[in-house]
Amino acid sequence: MKFELDNLVTEYENLDKELASPEVYGDPKKLKELMQKKKNLEDTVILYREYKKTYSNYEEAKNLIKTESDPEMIEMMKEELATGEQKILEFEDRLNIMLIPKDKNDERNIMLEVRAGTGWEEASLFARELTNAYMIFAKEQGFQLEVIDESLSENGWYREIIMKISWFGAYSKFKFEAGTHRVQRIPETESKWRVHTSAITVAVLPEVDEVEVVLRDEDLDIQACRASGAGWQHVNKTESAIRIVHKPSGIFVECQDQRSQLKNKEKAMQVLRARVYAMEEAKRSEKIWAERLAQVWTWDRSEKIRTYNFPQDRVTDHRIGESFSNLPGIMMWKLGNIIEALSIADQTAKMEELNRSWL
Repeated sequence: MKFELDNLVTEYENLDKELASPEVYGDPKKLKELMQKKKNLEDTVILYREYKKTYSNYEEAKNLIKTESDPEMIEMMKEELATGEQKILEFEDRLNIMLIPKDKNDERNIMLEVRAGTGWEEASLFARELTNAYMIFAKEQGFQLEVIDESLSENGWYREIIMKISWFGAYSKFKFEAGTHRVQRIPETESKWRVHTSAITVAVLPEVDEVEVVLRDEDLDIQACRASGAGWQHVNKTESAIRIVHKPSGIFVECQDQRSQLKNKEKAMQVLRARVYAMEEAKRSEKIWAERLAQVWTWDRSEKIRTYNFPQDRVTDHRIGESFSNLPGIMMWKLGNIIEALSIADQTAKMEELNRSWL
């Protein structure tokens, strides 16, 4: 572990030197790449430096106690050694987790898709509320948001919305949100105060460039049509909306958010490229897991991953079997608590899997 961590520190220091070079600031793409790499290493390097400092103090205390003759001082130093030893073990556990191989998509920007499912207007309302929660969390993390496309219900809520969330680590923060989210509450339109159950689905797709996923013209069916609004009524007279079908896979994308047909096409191609990439990644992952006969996560993506129970003021994530209170707070500013819990559970599961592979 020490050898690997020393190499990370060296890499981090070299990145610092590169970023200090005036030439780098003339190349925005290179600058962003270097800053992302440095940010990726930063937490591990800081923790490792704290570990080395604590370990050095621990070793120094061990040497001092050998020459101490005062019984009270010896007892005090033993307590300090015990505390230091505990801290060292905690540092080592955290560093081991940080050295777990990361998902290759963790640093990428994402396409976040939220769709209303069962429950009709109530599902559309909750799709809007969860989307707002994602927007608040993304802004807190310093990410950039861009609405790619949206489709509204008759009440102006979301039947579907596709957002691009950009900057370092977007995928790592949102990847566990993918799946079916169930909500239980009394809808605004319910006159008899009965609790209804609705569901929405969330897809989190890593953004890819043209080099990684090549979409050939002959494989695409591109159609222009008039944009539609709430209730699917046409809202303009020009054919600015775009529908693209990827014929080999059957995947299709519609984009009507922009008035320009060209801009809608560019955005639709971004989303289509991400969906095709995600499909290929899913095939590859299924093959790998079939060969290993094991998974870090074991839930079926067609099943619900989380339930938002408003009458009981409780959010339950079924993958980790953990519940969180203060549902209004979660929807406004504390969604990060759930995302952090999922990240820790994932890291722990991967560490256990890694330890089993070493046995």
